[in-house]
Amino acid sequence: MATPLTLISHYLCPYVQRVAIVLQEKGLPFERIDIDLADKPGWFLRVSPLGKTPVLLVDGEAIFESAVICEYLDDSVAPPLHPVHVLTRARHRGWMEFGSSLLNAIGGFYAAPDDVSLQRRAEDIRDRFLQLEDVLGDGPYFAGDGFCMVDAVFGPVFRYFDVFDAIADFGFMATTPKVHAWREALRARPSVRAAAPSDYEAALQLFLLQRKSALSARMKSVGM
Repeated sequence: MATPLTLISHYLCPYVQRVAIVLQEKGLPFERIDIDLADKPGWFLRVSPLGKTPVLLVDGEAIFESAVICEYLDDSVAPPLHPVHVLTRARHRGWMEFGSSLLNAIGGFYAAPDDVSLQRRAEDIRDRFLQLEDVLGDGPYFAGDGFCMVDAVFGPVFRYFDVFDAIADFGFMATTPKVHAWREALRARPSVRAAAPSDYEAALQLFLLQRKSALSARMKSVGM
């Protein structure tokens, strides 16, 4: 693909990271433009019908929604990150949706207003990891040796837990060794490492502190 590509992104958005990972895995050069979603420029609203990131500009043509962008890239550039077998591909897409629902659970966790809600949300996340543990094989990735689209979805998901684990021991992966190993494999993947800016962790900590939640209270108590 010799087409100029521009990824319009927001600094902390995990869906943007998902697209950046796929672009890296495909070996596609791209320009990245970060915008402030609290002060959206007019040009962005003209190319993003939903007013959200990511948006991929392909020769000036806008493609929006991360799942759609990733599918477009996978259809356009070999090798595919989706499995060839139709049923397996459908199963992978289901686990990609599971990854998106896990992001919603993470949002509920860091926004929980009190300790009771925080513990309940943590338990929900632990339960979801148990479901993942049941479907993972020997690794290192979701489907074995080959990196796939499900891995691109979960790379940004696991990145949150680098910060959560520094706040307190919530036991998120205490009983899911396969999930933990998968997280470590994705953490080491060059495309996953490059998908977020170098100061992402500090920016995420600041974002969490500003939530005025039970988690932010814990962060302040440990001097973060």
